[in-house]
Amino acid sequence: MKQILVVADPLSSFKTYKDTTFSMMRELQRRGHALAACEPQHLQWRTGQVVTAQVQRVRLTGALDDWYTVEHEDEVALKDFDAILMRKDPPFDSEFFYATHLLEQAEREGARVFNRPRALRDHPEKLALMEFGQYAPPTLVTRSAKAIRAFHAEHRDIILKPLDGMGGMGIFRVTDNGMNLGSIIETLNRGGTTSVMVQGYLPEIAAGDKRLLLIGGKVAPYVLARIPQGNEVRGNLAAGGKGVAQPLSDENRAVAEALAPVLAARGLLLVGLDMIGNKVTEINVTSPTCFQEIQQQTGFDVPAMFVDALEAALKVPA
Repeated sequence: MKQILVVADPLSSFKTYKDTTFSMMRELQRRGHALAACEPQHLQWRTGQVVTAQVQRVRLTGALDDWYTVEHEDEVALKDFDAILMRKDPPFDSEFFYATHLLEQAEREGARVFNRPRALRDHPEKLALMEFGQYAPPTLVTRSAKAIRAFHAEHRDIILKPLDGMGGMGIFRVTDNGMNLGSIIETLNRGGTTSVMVQGYLPEIAAGDKRLLLIGGKVAPYVLARIPQGNEVRGNLAAGGKGVAQPLSDENRAVAEALAPVLAARGLLLVGLDMIGNKVTEINVTSPTCFQEIQQQTGFDVPAMFVDALEAALKVPA
């Protein structure tokens, strides 16, 4: 039995019918591991001491409502856990950033953190794409309105999005007529003070924005295609997209298998790779999701694959 700490949003906020962290916890308990939970705000450090957290020792009830009980609360050194799962949802704001530093200090003291804190900082979910530009659609990252206008003039149909967005928030499409391009630029770059990502529009989005799961350096055999509905350009489930699980294509597998071992070697046990057609559009590392949607539609046990990878990682010395 391992002692596992989950650092996440409040457990009471979980939508258990679809929550990936819930599915991880359920599988961990099924295998006999003991669970504790806390939020980033419960982490602390002081000179002469180790990083600690005020945690809840929890047990899952097996229900979807009233799904956990708190057996007791205590303050524990993070290094005393066998594994810490950093599952705080985006945005990657200052407090998330500070939490990674506290977790990295805990690592220096002997804790095992997944995904590794430094790897979380080194792979901001949109900018991580730059390292793997050969797999990306035409992409521009800039604060410059002039550069964005030139990119639109070249590609004629573009997608603009903030670097710190999530769930499809703040995504705009501008077609050949350039309608509202100036207003959208002003909204996103805030007068030239904020960087924006611009990408060439991929018509393959009609077949879905596919979420591939890279787990322990391997690629899950099914993906979740998040298909835009109605006149919506965004496939994100949070923006009303329809999630359809489907087998991983050979073309997507080739790309994913090129990235998976590279990212795993950096301490990224779980990565959510977003692809439209055969192009990578984002590399999600903070709190990748879609476990339950894939499992419910295909029967493939994604949580079991994840816990297999976690247990294997714990057998390897840090």
